[in-house]
Amino acid sequence: MEPHPTVNFMRLRSEDSTHSSLSSDSCEYYQTEIFDQLPSIQASRSEQNTQGNWEAHQGRLETGESHGHLSRGPKDKASTQPLRNMVMCIQGKRDARDRRKMQISNIGFWESWRRSQSINRKRVWAQMGGALLGLLPWQRTLHAIEGRFGVGVKAYFVFLRYLIYLNLLHCALIGGFILGPTAFYGRGNSSVSLKFGGNDSVLDFFLGSGYLDRSPAFFGFYTPGSLNLSCLNTPLLYLAGILTIIFLSLIMVVRRTIVGYKHTWMLGKRYSMNVSYKIFCGWDFTIQNPASATLKRSFIRNDLKLFLEEQSFSLRKAQRTLGQKARLYLLRFVLNLLVLSLLGGAFQLIYFATTNSQPESGHHWLVSLVLQYLPPITITFVNLVLPHIFRKISSFEDYSFTMQVNVTLVRSIFLKLASLGIYLVFVIKTTEPQQCRENKFGREMYKLCIFNFLATFCNAFFLSYPRKLVQEKYPSSLLARLSGKQHFLIPFHVLDLVYSQTVSWVGVFYCPLLPLIGTVTLMAMFYIKKFTVLRCCVAEQRMFRASSSSVLFHFMLLLGLLMAAVTMGINLYQQDVPNNMSSCGPFGNGKTVFNVTGLCVDSLPSSAQTTLRYLASEAFALPLILAEVIILTSYVSRGRANHKAIERLKDMLVMSSSDKRFLVKQHATMLRRKKTLTDRVRSAPSETTQTSNPPPHIQSDESHPSVRPVHSQTST
Repeated sequence: MEPHPTVNFMRLRSEDSTHSSLSSDSCEYYQTEIFDQLPSIQASRSEQNTQGNWEAHQGRLETGESHGHLSRGPKDKASTQPLRNMVMCIQGKRDARDRRKMQISNIGFWESWRRSQSINRKRVWAQMGGALLGLLPWQRTLHAIEGRFGVGVKAYFVFLRYLIYLNLLHCALIGGFILGPTAFYGRGNSSVSLKFGGNDSVLDFFLGSGYLDRSPAFFGFYTPGSLNLSCLNTPLLYLAGILTIIFLSLIMVVRRTIVGYKHTWMLGKRYSMNVSYKIFCGWDFTIQNPASATLKRSFIRNDLKLFLEEQSFSLRKAQRTLGQKARLYLLRFVLNLLVLSLLGGAFQLIYFATTNSQPESGHHWLVSLVLQYLPPITITFVNLVLPHIFRKISSFEDYSFTMQVNVTLVRSIFLKLASLGIYLVFVIKTTEPQQCRENKFGREMYKLCIFNFLATFCNAFFLSYPRKLVQEKYPSSLLARLSGKQHFLIPFHVLDLVYSQTVSWVGVFYCPLLPLIGTVTLMAMFYIKKFTVLRCCVAEQRMFRASSSSVLFHFMLLLGLLMAAVTMGINLYQQDVPNNMSSCGPFGNGKTVFNVTGLCVDSLPSSAQTTLRYLASEAFALPLILAEVIILTSYVSRGRANHKAIERLKDMLVMSSSDKRFLVKQHATMLRRKKTLTDRVRSAPSETTQTSNPPPHIQSDESHPSVRPVHSQTST
């Protein structure tokens, strides 16, 4: 056998995979002569020998006597797994189907019926899941957007739909904790008229004053009524509803962020897309509609474009020299200083607008309206202009397109949250204690929500759509060439969603109907954005990975929720100060969150009081910390175990590749040997024929009279 050069099979390994161990190959091998020569078998032979006896012993204990029939031991999952989900070729699936038929013929009636019922049950559940998935709203719209504009734009609309669901849940909680008890038991100050008239005007719906100030939309409406028990009253129900919204939102957002991060960590950076799989196995052969086929083809094309873009950037990044890296880092440092300067100027402009937004008496109603909306106008203007500047700046920093999107998102969300924080600090400081300060704070959040929706509406129908009409009607005009084609810039639209949801969370304590207003505006925004992206925009030439950006979407949403929680905590703490007590709403007349909850605790039995006071004391902190440490340790241990399992699977893939390479080399060697042997066999008869039959010229020499053979002369 010919000697073969040793081939080393390597893979890209992370820092955590340097200590992974090999495991036995789970593939099914046939006992041939070459079986013991496989690299994977040689590497795992010792481990198989140590585990073989134990597995055989366990197998005897589990199987027992069969008496000619198959065992009734542990159920094999592969026997009930659908053939379409099994990772094997068509011939392998046919063989598996034949083996299942043979097993069915060898087992009893009850076992056969149980397996068939299990398969039918799984099939029914799969069909029900597909049917429920099809009932989700806007599913076809999302599919069409994904086919035309890629996964990134679809991720934005999925994120928007998730926020709609979240606000609907908030509306249900508000109705159950606040609106329902107030409508059933009434309220204390029922003399205030809820009719529209007198000094009320249409402007009240834009300013949140007048009629809306007396309506259930704001904090001051919910005064204590006939429901006035110690632990069941309007203040406690109001506080419980708001806290339930905050904690439930925190759980949901954190869960989606962690799940998305885990998916990105496992698949986004450590696995590359198999291009051959995308090309040869990515097509859905159940498609019968030509439009669906076009969308699927566009989706595959966009995915391949994204992969090629990432590979090109990785190659360019690997070829950078030390001098190029130094110049690039210096350029990024200067550009980050420019970003900080722009952020400082924007904050100064917002502060100037908030300090000059108080209207004086005697102004025209339009001037008064503009002055009261001056902070929202300034915040919207800053948030509209600066993200585009940040996008241009990030294009000079030589990041990948996905990284450019994420950097722009981080800078812009810092701008939005910081601008909103500056405005909230100004509102808290300028509110007079004699007024219903909660209603005023709720009006400011209401105006921010309304103006954000109006800005979205005007941007779609008064800027984007006329720009598209100019490009269609007059494509060669100067205005059309200067404006260029419109693209759906995902970072800026996501920032609008995060900003609007943050405003809703901040103002829900002071304006309980703000989640309902947010639900209506988000649903309208979905159709507005759908019109914008399908009618006015063209697809980006450069795609970006949606998985990491989706994690960033929810992380920014988590920052907005934390900001809302901090704002509500500061306001609740200020209510306990004697000069800042609330003069309206459920916590009026000297009531605060702390004394209302204290009265409830004092009315409980002594054992319950002792338990609650222990839970609120410092003595409970140590067991709580220990429990958290134990839980975190268990999760970290499980994560490490899963990571080791992933590394074993990676090693198995590498060894499987080495086996295939080895078998291909052996097959090529056998073919070369067979060809050489065949050539030798063919050449041997021809040489024998040439020896027995001399060439023609020798025969002619023998017949010539002047020539004699040598042996004749010798004999003479």
